[in-house]
This record gives sequence, structure tokens and C-alpha cells, in this order.
Amino acid sequence: MRAITISQPGGPEVLRWTEVPDLSPRPGEVLLTVAASAVNRADLLQRQGFYPPPPGASEVPGLECSGTVAALGEGVTGWQVGDQVCALLAGGGYAEQVVVPAEQVLPLPGGVDLVSAAGLPEVVCTVWSNVVQLAGLSAGDVLLVHGGAGGIGTAAIQIGKALGATVAVTAGSAERLARCAELGADVTINYRDQDFVDEVRKATDGHGADVVLDNMGGSYLDRNVDVLATGGRLVVIGMQGGRKGELDLGKLLAKRASVAATGLRGRPVTGSGGKAEIVADVRARLWPLVAEGRVRPIIGSVVPLAEASRAHQALENGEAFGKVLLKV
Repeated sequence: MRAITISQPGGPEVLRWTEVPDLSPRPGEVLLTVAASAVNRADLLQRQGFYPPPPGASEVPGLECSGTVAALGEGVTGWQVGDQVCALLAGGGYAEQVVVPAEQVLPLPGGVDLVSAAGLPEVVCTVWSNVVQLAGLSAGDVLLVHGGAGGIGTAAIQIGKALGATVAVTAGSAERLARCAELGADVTINYRDQDFVDEVRKATDGHGADVVLDNMGGSYLDRNVDVLATGGRLVVIGMQGGRKGELDLGKLLAKRASVAATGLRGRPVTGSGGKAEIVADVRARLWPLVAEGRVRPIIGSVVPLAEASRAHQALENGEAFGKVLLKV
């Protein structure tokens, strides 16, 4: 089969469309013929040599895909050859075929075509596990989403609105903020010339944000604590603004607030907080919202898988709104 490999750490030009060994499923795994994968910022970090796959995972990048079940490993039930599905991966999505633990496979959600479904698993599992399972977002809460125009952000806006939250977002242009508003964002903040702490407080009569979903990390840490409401929950899922920041514990104590930082790729399949638990909850509680059209994949562009370098460049340059897909 063919797959995208990384010849050496570097820019998009190091991605190669090459022949690699065929795959077969081990016990408990499903072999998928890939229809499409999607580009995530973690893939860019892996390409640059900063985010190696967890032990045992494929060296081929790609954290989500859609496709058709081609074969079942020993002991797998609930799936049949020919089923159209999408899946959360620890790696391997940029390929014509991929193997994945059966627990990380999801049925194609109602109303979503096979290619577009590739843009769902990683982002919705990330948002759901952090905003809902960990931070406990509920109706009436205020959710602040940094990077509202990206794949994670566009999913978080829709999920927040579907759950009855007031959603505030940051983005870097009026055009991107307008599109966030079209998805349901109630408060739109241009981080280039507006202070998100002031804007959220003004929009919420001083209340602040009950939940903050942050992709920036260190550079936003102090202001994220400032914007939290009493009892607020800050969840950090990225470090685009650096690994380190100063945390004023006095502010946190005064607000009875909490800060958490989580990753998805390196989690175990089973056990408390594992991927199987997340995927099962997404299927039970979020998939009906997708079928109703209240949450949908937002696709910025679709690029042939063999041209993955072009897709990486587009994401790095901020050219896409929503997900960039790689079609086989």
C-alpha cells in the first residue's frame, strides 16, 4: 500500500508519498480502507520532530480517518466488512489502509458523507473529553474557545451551543470571526486588537467564563485565570504560545477555580479516561446531535493525500477555516 512518510524532521517538503508494507489486523483490531484523513496541528509537530508517536503506534502521521471496514481481527464484534465508519487513531491515517482498535471506531454519523466524516473523530473526541467530561460544561455556562476558526474551535462552538452554553471565541480576523458567528458564537473577539478578558467580562456582565478551552498554553495562562468566573475551569490542550507561564495561585484560590492540561493521543485504549470510554460517550451522547445537524464537520479544503505537503502548508499559513482533509 501507499502512505505519507516523513523522510526527516523539517518543513512540509519532507512528506513523501511512498510504498509501505501492507497491514493486517491483530486481535481486537479493525483494518480500514481509508477514504480520507485530516490534518491536525499534532501532525505538523510530528513532521517537525517534536511530537513522536506513542509506543507501538504507527510512524505514519494522521490521528483520524474515515473509510470502509476491510477485515476484522480475532475477537472483534459489532462491525462487519463493508461498514462505512470513521475512527480515532494514535497514528497511521495518512495511508491507503490503517489498523485501529475496534473500540476507537465509530459508525458513520447520519447526514455526514464518507469523506467529510474524516474531519470529526479527533476534534469531537478532544472537545467532548475536555469541555464536557472533564470541565462539566452545562446549559447556561459561558464557554470561551481560543482559536475558534480552527478544527477544534469550530467543533467547540457547535457543541457548546448544542448544550445550551453562551459561547465566546477568539480569532485573528473579522472574516474568520464572522464565520464563527455563523456557527453560533455569541461573542467574537479579535485577539489582534481586543483584550479577551475585558470583552468576555463586558459581554457577561462581569461574570466571566465558566469554561475556557485553550490551545495557547503559557502565554495565555495568567489572562485565562483572570477571565475565569467563580468556580471556573480552564482546560489547556495546546502550547502554541509556549510551554511555561506564571500561575498566580492566589487568583485561583480566590475564584475556587481549576486548571487542567490534557492530551488525547497518548491515552490508553481502555481504562478510566481511556479512548474507548471517550469514543463510547461520544457515540452515545454526541452522535445524535450530529445526526440532527446541530454539530457538523466544518471543512475548509480537501486535498489529495499524495499532496499532504500542500495541506500542511495551508494549515501553517492559516489559510483554512475548519478542517483540512486529505482524500485518498
